[in-house]
This record gives sequence, C-alpha cells and structure tokens, in this order.
Amino acid sequence: MPPASAPLTQKSEWHALLQHKQQLEQVLMRDLFQSDPQRADRYLIKGAGLTLDFSRNCLTDETLSALANLAHACGLPQRIADLFTGARVNRTENRPALHTALRQPHGASVWVDGTDIMPEIHATQARMEQLDRAIRNGTQTGHTGRAFTDIVSIGIGGSFLGPKLAVEALKPYWQGNLKCHFVANIDGTDIAETLRSLNPETTLFLVQSKSFRTQETLDNSLIAREWFLTNGGNQDAVADHFMAVTANSEEATRFGIHSDNIFPMWDWVGGRYSLWSAIGLPIALMIGMQNFRALLAGAHAMDCHFNEAPTEQNLPVVMALLSVWYNNFWGAQSHAVLPYDEYLKHLPEHLQQLDMESNGKKVTQDGNPVGCETGPILWGGVGANGQHAYHQLIHQGTRLVPADFVIPLTSHNPVGHHHATLFANCLSQARAMMAGKTEAEAVEELTNGGLDLNAAKTLAPHKAIPGNKPSNILMMEKVTPATLGALVALYEHRTFVQSVIWDIDCFDQWGVELGKQMGNEILPRLIKDGEAGSAGDSATDNLVTLFRSANRR
Repeated sequence: MPPASAPLTQKSEWHALLQHKQQLEQVLMRDLFQSDPQRADRYLIKGAGLTLDFSRNCLTDETLSALANLAHACGLPQRIADLFTGARVNRTENRPALHTALRQPHGASVWVDGTDIMPEIHATQARMEQLDRAIRNGTQTGHTGRAFTDIVSIGIGGSFLGPKLAVEALKPYWQGNLKCHFVANIDGTDIAETLRSLNPETTLFLVQSKSFRTQETLDNSLIAREWFLTNGGNQDAVADHFMAVTANSEEATRFGIHSDNIFPMWDWVGGRYSLWSAIGLPIALMIGMQNFRALLAGAHAMDCHFNEAPTEQNLPVVMALLSVWYNNFWGAQSHAVLPYDEYLKHLPEHLQQLDMESNGKKVTQDGNPVGCETGPILWGGVGANGQHAYHQLIHQGTRLVPADFVIPLTSHNPVGHHHATLFANCLSQARAMMAGKTEAEAVEELTNGGLDLNAAKTLAPHKAIPGNKPSNILMMEKVTPATLGALVALYEHRTFVQSVIWDIDCFDQWGVELGKQMGNEILPRLIKDGEAGSAGDSATDNLVTLFRSANRR
C-alpha cells in the first residue's frame, strides 16, 4: 500500500475503485433492486432530522466499503477532528475554518490561538437578540420615531446567498410586519428598483461586508445612503438607519454607522459559511431570534452527526463519496440539486457558491496539480417545474447527471392533493432515472396502445430511456428552522469531505480575488477623463473605447 502521503491517483484504494467500476459498468440498478429485496432499507440513513435514501445509485456494499477505504486512506477522520478543533485547515490563508463554532451551544469551548472564541460568539448572538426585540417592540425606530417596516440587506456572495435562502425558506416563520429585501448586484437596476418602493423613514439598511471594501456592497451602500440623505434624512440620522456586519469597524464608523450598530465578523469564518453569524441578521429579524437559534441548533445537530456517525452511516460523508464516485470514476461533469419545495427554491443558488467556490481548484494543498477532476458543476431548480424543462436532458441526454431530490414529507400549505402530487412527481422522476424504459418495453407500450408493430419499432428508440441514472432523495418531516439548519450544514460538510479526498483547500477563493484585482484596474479607465491607457490586450482596450464612447467619456 502506498504511504498516506501518496498522490490520490496512486493510492491502492483509488485503483481498487477503478477496477470495481469496471465490474459495475454493465450492471443495471433495476436488476440490483430485483435481486435484493432489502436494498432500499440498507441504503437509507438518518441524522439530525434528515433522511437520505441513496438506494438509487450505481453501488453495492462493496462499492460503499471501497469508497470508505479511500476516505480513510485520505485521512478523513483526522481532518474532521482538525475542522472542529480550530486547526488551520485553510492552509493558504493560515487560518482555521470555524463556522461550526457559530452554532455551538452555551457551555462549549473552542480555542483559537489561546483564546476561547465562544464567549464573543454568544455575546454577538445576545446583541442580535436585543436588536430583534427592540425593533419588534418599537424601542428601536427610525430617526422620526416611526417603526421600521423594511430591511434592506446589502451584500454579495455568502453575505447574500445564504441569508436569502434562509429568509425565503422560512417564510412560514416570519414574525411581525417587516419586509426583507436583498441587494447584491452592481447593476444599478438592483438598488434602484429596491429603493423605489421604500420609505426612508421606516427603512433599515444592513451593510454586510467583512472588509467593508467589497466594491459591489460598498457602492450599493453609498447609493442607499445618498438616497436616504436626499429624501428627508440627515448625516446624524444615518446612524439610526444603517448597521454593519464587518471586521472593519473603522471603515463602517467612517461611513456614518454608530459603533453600537456594528456587529463583528471573524477571519475564521468564510463568507459562504457565514449565515450562522451576524451575517444572519436578516434571518433573525424576519423569523425572530428564537427561531434563529433553532436554525443554529439544527446545524449543530448535523455537526454532531458528522463528527460521530460511522463512515457508511454518515450523511455528509456518504453524499460526498457518491459525488467523488461519479465525478472521478464515471465521468459526470455536473450535479443537479432539485428541491421539491417552493420555499427551498434558492437552495441551488446557495449550494452553487458553497460547492463551486470551495472546490473549484486545480492544485493540492501542497500546490501540486491535482491529477484528477475536482468540483463538478452544480446546478438545479425547484421541482416539479424542472420536469418540463431540463429533466429531459437528465433522462435521455448523453451526459451523466447525478441528482439530489430534496423534499419534505409534509407541507406548510396542504392545498388539496398538491403535496401528494408533488411527492409523486419526485418519486417518479427518481424512479425514471433509475429504471428507464427499454426499446422492447416501448414497443410493447405502443402496440398495446393500438400502433402497428412496424410503426412502434420506428418510434420506440425515441421513447426508450436508458435509466441507470443515479439519484439521492433527501427528506425531512417539514422545512423548519431546525431541518433547514441541518440541511445547509450537511452540504457544508459534504463539500469539505470532497476537498479532503481531492486534497484541496476548500476555504480559499483566489480565482475570485483575481477578477476583483483586474476589475479595480479597468474601472478607472472607464470613468475618468483623459487617455484610457491600455490593459495589455486589444480585446479589453476595444471594449473600453466602446464603453467610453457610449457614455461620452
């Protein structure tokens, strides 16, 4: 056996999986179900209020064991321990990744550089609760004494996608009469359309930026402040209508935000893992702090499951290993997330950033080429709408697209037989992906319907569906703060486990940083008078000239 430090593709466990995959290439899942009446029960696991049915996958017990062996060969147990204990798992930035600490209960201790970070976390949560209570009971108001009616959260990336997902997913738990708006895009239409319907006397702005220098967030915040000042506000009143979540309190104060209205961010929390922090203020203000704490508790329950459950009974680990199985051994280039719940419609957007920003890497932790494919393209949308759009490609296209179906067993809105119909659609899509329809079955169906045999044989290839397309069904009793917390935490840990297998740093995002740097170089050439200069390539220079001409610069 190669040493633990051997490159991934040189490990004996990797080669064992390559050989095993060859054994399964001609095996049909429909046959696996027929030969094993207990298959559905064996490949169903539970944790933290979630149930995962992964029986509709191209696997056997041998597959699962071989994947678990690979995880152990990659040091997964130790890496999980490192994640929870504050080790510097983000190696390129030399810092821990302790989003799990944000959902630890009172009494826990987590140490970073000799300091227990839990007291500050819980103190911040207490401040969030105090703000929630003050806005709700009317003791914290706008500068004219009128109660707040609207919250505008200004952020981008993790400061936007996670909170937006949670606010919309937990709409049945909204309290009071507040409305929440999210502004992220630097396209002026986003902030302009948002402000158009608001009253400056009753609007509270939350500026969400760790650095308080993120261009999109800062520019939108400046427009919001200008709108406030030109519509009845004044400089002193900015402190009543603007709050910040940031690690740069100095810049927030310079903006006009009072120190009492600045909530902390820490360098050991990445943006895409930050909804559990004060970045989650929009969530807390919409659903109440008690429900926000339930969200944290659900995530913590998944943390405990991830940290304690055996490999083959561990929801995040199994989902991650299945993703590695299809990405690296079956050639799948993408992965679909299909929430069959209207409240979860923004789940794919959040998971796109979580997974693709984390694992879209081409070098290992030591800076060497990875030697295999890493993060797949993650996409999806709400069911059953997608069945009338892109599911066609999943069923009969030439690409292998594994899918996660996410569905609650009960609905917040039990209208007629709608939820039964929705659940039937979810099950039928998963079954169609698994079982498919052979040409012989298509011919029989067509002739039974009255078509003559020759016509049936001509049409049958178009109606045949290959099947053997893998999927998971992830269920909860109902979408609640606790089950949503567990769901998001599950995908966070799934992302981490994949990164351990591939030996990449899932907590940095240097590709994003390069785009920001180049944008900062190009912007002055677009907005300043005088010579535009050169970017060093004719394509950029030509479009700068075109933009300046169109905008008379």
